[in-house]
Amino acid sequence: MAERKMKRVEDSLTEQSHLLMPKCLNAAGYLFGGQLLAWIDETAGIVAKRHAEMNVVTVAVDNMYFKTGARVDDTIVLIGRLTHVGRSSMEVRIDTYAESLQGVRTMINRAYFVMVGTDEHQHPVEVPGLIVEGVTQQIEWEAGQKRAELRKIRRQEGF
Repeated sequence: MAERKMKRVEDSLTEQSHLLMPKCLNAAGYLFGGQLLAWIDETAGIVAKRHAEMNVVTVAVDNMYFKTGARVDDTIVLIGRLTHVGRSSMEVRIDTYAESLQGVRTMINRAYFVMVGTDEHQHPVEVPGLIVEGVTQQIEWEAGQKRAELRKIRRQEGF
């Protein structure tokens, strides 16, 4: 049996930016949550696809926490990184910031998405393992393991 390929968090780190324009605002003049969700899902997919080197699908939005809003002319910056990898699943953390015209970034959202590597028939397949480097990545890995265990319990309970 072949040894599992391993990759580092930095190998799939992704940063995307979007200029917040009026078409992306809600009725109150803030970034529409659905637009942000789409951008986060896209960023998570890129992170997972880079890591897995295959097509991926979103299987769960584990956590989506809105801290504050963003206004027109802010630049929305999304930074995605892997936090935990199972056999075929990958947990991706996306931190979203509103960047002012002066370049000051304020975190507006943190989300955790679960992505799965798939074959041409959309069946789950093994993805590379994750090399955990340093204390911060170890803490993220352990928290990701706990979230994976909680997701498993929720599935067993029918959620």
